[in-house]
Amino acid sequence: MVSNHKLDFIDSELESLKKQNLYRKLQYGKSKGAHITINNKKLLNLCSNDYLGILTEEIQTNQLQSSSRLVSGNDESYNKLEEILAKHKSQQKSLVYPTGYMANLGAITTIAKKGDVILSDELNHASIIESCKLSDAKIIVYKHNNIQDLEKKLKLKGKNKFVITEGIFSMDGDFSPLKEITELSEKQNAITVVDDAHGDFVVGKDGKGTPNYFNVEKKIDLYISSLSKGLGSFGGYVASKNNVIDLCINKSKSFIYTSALPSILIEYSIRRFKSNREKQKKKLEKNTNRLIKGLKEIGFEINSTTHIIPIVIGNEKNAMKFGEFLMDNGIFAQPIRYPTVPKNQARLRISVTAWLSDRDIERSLVIFEKSYRKFR
Repeated sequence: MVSNHKLDFIDSELESLKKQNLYRKLQYGKSKGAHITINNKKLLNLCSNDYLGILTEEIQTNQLQSSSRLVSGNDESYNKLEEILAKHKSQQKSLVYPTGYMANLGAITTIAKKGDVILSDELNHASIIESCKLSDAKIIVYKHNNIQDLEKKLKLKGKNKFVITEGIFSMDGDFSPLKEITELSEKQNAITVVDDAHGDFVVGKDGKGTPNYFNVEKKIDLYISSLSKGLGSFGGYVASKNNVIDLCINKSKSFIYTSALPSILIEYSIRRFKSNREKQKKKLEKNTNRLIKGLKEIGFEINSTTHIIPIVIGNEKNAMKFGEFLMDNGIFAQPIRYPTVPKNQARLRISVTAWLSDRDIERSLVIFEKSYRKFR
């Protein structure tokens, strides 16, 4: 007798994902420096977002957790870190969230309301897309990095207008044209919001980020960023004028209704910020240039100039086979598939870090050359 359960419909959805080569499963591993060990196999890790690879001493703490920050979880270390981050972004004030996703969710839904218009780049991160939807503002998507399309759509009327973009795009590794975007925003009196998760601490003077790199840092109205990528710690934050941060404290649900990060992570972020980041930044730049140059010499079409290097495969099944081949040969570079990227634009997303040695890069290029001959 066939047994039916009210949740059996989920099996058909999972089966559909498998047929489309979109099924995912967790792989448990242990990361250390430039490597990750999975199933007792040591692999060179080209998936890490710990771009600068900063070494710091362990921090001792007496209290790991308490409650939300508006109750008793607001450890005094938060004040120190938020002052540092506000100065880092040339803003009046900053606010730390448990994650970058929650920072986007909290800030965008707090300042954008019904009757407002949001102009969002079509390749913005999922956290931006979901935050815009939850804001009740009218959402208009403009073509990726297309200034002409943005200019045309910015002329539409709205109570308040927002232009939201990433600094460095997480899946293509390209820069946003922030100079042109800020010029358009000023003409149309639009509010410019930049998610700089992948540029913060990595590009610009002293790692101040992508707007600083383009010399427009003071033209950004709201920064949203991450502590868990370039800084290699954990958490997210926003930085802006005093009134914006005060409103987030009072109305941002992803800030108010969640537990505070443990103070050990706040202290860890401070330690990493005060480390010799410039030395690691230079090493990251050297590693990035070497790997891009080597991949181009092999024959791969590489358009990125940043530490995020996509190798676009196209077909999801082929991308999976490519990733399996790399893993069999000691390289961990996860295939990225729909819905993270559009269908038939599956890719290997290589993340360069300062953890990598010259020998690591040379070794990886040997394996990539083998893969190129096998899959081209």
